[in-house]
Amino acid sequence: MLKGIDHRLNADVLGTLRAMGHGDYIVVVDTNFPADSIARTTPVGKLLRMENLTSAQAVQAILSVLPLDTFVPHFAGRMQVVGDPSAVPEVQAEVQVEVDHAEGKHRPLPGIERFDFYDLAKGAYAVIQTGERRFYGCIMLRKGVIGPEA
Repeated sequence: MLKGIDHRLNADVLGTLRAMGHGDYIVVVDTNFPADSIARTTPVGKLLRMENLTSAQAVQAILSVLPLDTFVPHFAGRMQVVGDPSAVPEVQAEVQVEVDHAEGKHRPLPGIERFDFYDLAKGAYAVIQTGERRFYGCIMLRKGVIGPEA
């Protein structure tokens, strides 16, 4: 345990978040996502797990230490529902609450078509699989910067 660090951030996840640079991104995915095979294509090269957490809980913990990018419109994103791209399932609405809380304002999560999300995940810095069993608990988060005044 470390003082001031969310206990849900295990050593592998915390080390990965620390190593990322501005503009690098991670994907936080549910249990149905092909996480292991895609994780092998990332710079980290292995699957990271936060397996006892929902997508929202994992994102909340991650955003306690990870600043989101403010220089690009696609600072984050969510996998779109197949056949209904404008739908926002409960799992994604919960993540949106965590993003808004971390950012101190509403920053809508753009939808990313399912196969485009898979392709995006292959370019991620790392893949973090949660214990989320609900469908569409798949989120992309792009790292921002921490200014010198922080």
